[in-house]
Amino acid sequence: MFGSGSGRRSQKDEPAHKVAVLGLGRFGSSVALELESTSVEVLGIDSRPAVINSYADQLTSTAIADTTDPEAMTQLDLPSFDRVVVGIGSDLEASILTTSVLVDLQVEHIWAKAITRQHGRILDRIGAHHVVLPEHDMGERVAHLVIGKMMDYIKFEDDFALVKTHAPESLLGKAFAETRPRSAYGITIVGLKRPGENFTYATERTVPQRGDVLIVSGTVAQVEQFANHA
Repeated sequence: MFGSGSGRRSQKDEPAHKVAVLGLGRFGSSVALELESTSVEVLGIDSRPAVINSYADQLTSTAIADTTDPEAMTQLDLPSFDRVVVGIGSDLEASILTTSVLVDLQVEHIWAKAITRQHGRILDRIGAHHVVLPEHDMGERVAHLVIGKMMDYIKFEDDFALVKTHAPESLLGKAFAETRPRSAYGITIVGLKRPGENFTYATERTVPQRGDVLIVSGTVAQVEQFANHA
């Protein structure tokens, strides 16, 4: 089955990017709506007419289509999109076949959701450029927040993390040039936010006060140790 819906954005607008989101379940719809809110042109595709109808007025354009059908994906001109997101997760066969179709169509940037590491490895092997494991990543993030004193936590590759935490007592009322947190903890203080003010970049002359929030980078062990001193 193949069909399409009109979009809500005027043709006079000039979006910076075009993104197609295949599968408008919880993950795919969340991605699509967030992209739409940032003025990205979004094409939402799903095989379920009821789902497409529910998002027809919220996305730039929508289409009812079988994402595993190469002809349907070609008619929708997916290779012309800057990014294509495969939001299909629970149906492993559809997820893998859809990603394979996009690879065959030479889509330049394919983002694919995986529900397990094994699923992710398969998507990677068949050619997905970016594999996302939202449940696993969120579980890992929450675990670090639960056991520590961090307010937020983002882990990158090579055991590197960026965290938000309160300034520890040992740093209060003194310039970073004096307390030298990088030497003491092995971390880098990137920015600081005072209550009621915006974030600012931290310098050697910055003097943290009680209640200030710091953005800190370093290895996972280093940032957790630093945060636990807050």
